Amino acid sequence: MRRLAREITGLELPAVEKISQAQAEDPFHILIATILSARTQDATTDAASARLFRAARTPRTMARLPVKTIERLIYPVSFYRHKARYVKACCEQLVSRYGGRVPSTLEELVALPGVGRKTATLVLILGFRSLNHICVDTHVHRISNRLGWVATTSPEDTEQALYRATARPWWPYINLYLVTWGQNVCRPVYPRCGDCVLCRDCPRIGV
Repeated sequence: MRRLAREITGLELPAVEKISQAQAEDPFHILIATILSARTQDATTDAASARLFRAARTPRTMARLPVKTIERLIYPVSFYRHKARYVKACCEQLVSRYGGRVPSTLEELVALPGVGRKTATLVLILGFRSLNHICVDTHVHRISNRLGWVATTSPEDTEQALYRATARPWWPYINLYLVTWGQNVCRPVYPRCGDCVLCRDCPRIGV
């Protein structure tokens, strides 16, 4: 982890991390950007989030947008029609149930429309500075299995295994480090093993 921390310096950060920094770690902006980011290229997520936040910056103003307007603003993110409905419904619930704020517990977050465990844990880490969660997406799942840290078949199982396999102080950073590394070096296809600082310690399971 220390080696990765040094090596990711200067690399392109994941879109949601950049949005988090640009929006002063606002939980609402992180929540919406993460919903948009699913199965979508980072550049597309970044641009779509910027367009949407220019039109509406709060749950109340976003809840008032018609679904068709949200669709137009977030296109061409993957499944943009479904995501537009999730965004509107999510904002409506934030207003009606939480007074326009983003809840700060995992249980409340995953009950929101369009919010799964990955989105919820990322919001807790980036928006609420949680030290008690690990966010697992496809990069974290893939790389932690390649490294032999875990032997799992789903991101959900990987999250639970990583709590047992890694030291607590690293939990908030695992997603940032492994996603950045996965996008730049330890790619799904044709990973750049010769350029990897972990190569000598990596069993390259499944490569």
